[in-house]
Amino acid sequence: MGDHKEQPLRVGAAVRRRRRSLDLTLAVVAERSGLSVPFLSQIENDRARPSTGSLEKVADALRTTAVELLAAADPACSVDVVRAEIAEAGPEPRSRSLVRGHHQMHASEFTGDHEAGREFQYRNDQLMYVADGAVEIEAEGRAYRLGRGDTLYLTGGVRHRWRATVPDTRIVVVAVAEHIEAVRDRKR
Repeated sequence: MGDHKEQPLRVGAAVRRRRRSLDLTLAVVAERSGLSVPFLSQIENDRARPSTGSLEKVADALRTTAVELLAAADPACSVDVVRAEIAEAGPEPRSRSLVRGHHQMHASEFTGDHEAGREFQYRNDQLMYVADGAVEIEAEGRAYRLGRGDTLYLTGGVRHRWRATVPDTRIVVVAVAEHIEAVRDRKR
């Protein structure tokens, strides 16, 4: 038996994201779709599951398709186990995602070193946690040395790079997903 079962999709967040991206009010979508504002609000808050016909009306009002809204929907399950990968330690750096699917958070585990000259810049905030070993992180013109158990928090838009300073270092990076508008883009 697997740790993850297919669950029904929650289309509400996808409808809300699409409506907001078009700068539309619920009243405008209601007028275009022929559905009521309270029903649309219930859909967006996942308190009502629209029929196929209603979803198509909403999609038409949002100038998209029901298929696109379903593809952008969130899974209804709230628990998902990602099992550890048992791998022989070696000189090659490894990375693995700690979260499956399309969610509001993304988490990855990096083991070993990586291209130390590579610069990163993420739209949203992130937290770096050193599970084992040690790293040196350069951010905003300053160098930070972190050891086992240390964390570094970076706000969205901060350019940074990091390198492992001890073999078999393991670092966990947790970030707000790029598709979430958690912070406004800063002027550069």
